Amino acid sequence: MVTLTRPDGTEPQDLHLTRRGAVASMFFAGYALAAVAADAKPVTTPEDGLTIDEVLIANGAEKPLPAYVARPKGNGRYPCVIVVNEIFGVHAYIKDTCRRLAKLGYVAIAPEFFYRSGVNLPALTDFNEIRKVVAQAGNDQVDGDVRAVSGWLKAQKFARGDRIGITGFCWGGAVVWRAAMVDPDIKAGVAWYGQLKPLIARAGELKAPVLGLYGGLDRGIPLTDVEAMRAALKAAGKTGSDIHVYPQAQHGFHADYRPSYSEADARDGWARLLAHFKAHGVA
Repeated sequence: MVTLTRPDGTEPQDLHLTRRGAVASMFFAGYALAAVAADAKPVTTPEDGLTIDEVLIANGAEKPLPAYVARPKGNGRYPCVIVVNEIFGVHAYIKDTCRRLAKLGYVAIAPEFFYRSGVNLPALTDFNEIRKVVAQAGNDQVDGDVRAVSGWLKAQKFARGDRIGITGFCWGGAVVWRAAMVDPDIKAGVAWYGQLKPLIARAGELKAPVLGLYGGLDRGIPLTDVEAMRAALKAAGKTGSDIHVYPQAQHGFHADYRPSYSEADARDGWARLLAHFKAHGVA
């Protein structure tokens, strides 16, 4: 394990860096076993031109927060995106999403929010067991981890700490909405099909604009919740925030390893994500 030093030569106690190839990865190597489709042909983004790191971030817990980082090679400083996983933790799909963003000039970081359980979530196949682990990660704990990550980014010489965005999927979509309420370092967020019902009453707390991307055929998030959040955003004067619905899309339509994947909607949503970040000072 290699310990990084600050530009002034002092050693940061909040970060240890593991180079890929030097030791075993901290993260699951494949796709979430509980959701991967037998005939899936997921997008795979090569690592060439990128620096891939695995880091540990101090967050006030007994053990620090692991995170996967992808960024452009070189000595520049780049805008940042925190990538928040689904209920399956950090696996191949989430890591590939980071690399996609890194290819576009971002520092992309995916924290493993469920690490305290000690369970390798992507390896589980029983949804009941997965939900038990996810339930252990309370909102305050997760929101604190997000703030720890944004604080870590602000301390890195390769990162533009004044340009931090956040995006997340499913479970992570709800994290995005909350992060835009509680983390002052977040400039903008893009939430992919995250639960809305508990957050509608909190729309006025948004401090950064959020773009919500939802499926019209999502069985877990009714369109009545979408319309209620739209109304709440309007009532609160949150003009930079919006929700776009894909009428024929299911939950998980961006997840290219799952049966619910919709290539056309995923591509359109990705373009909207990039435009939202550019419009609100992240790019």
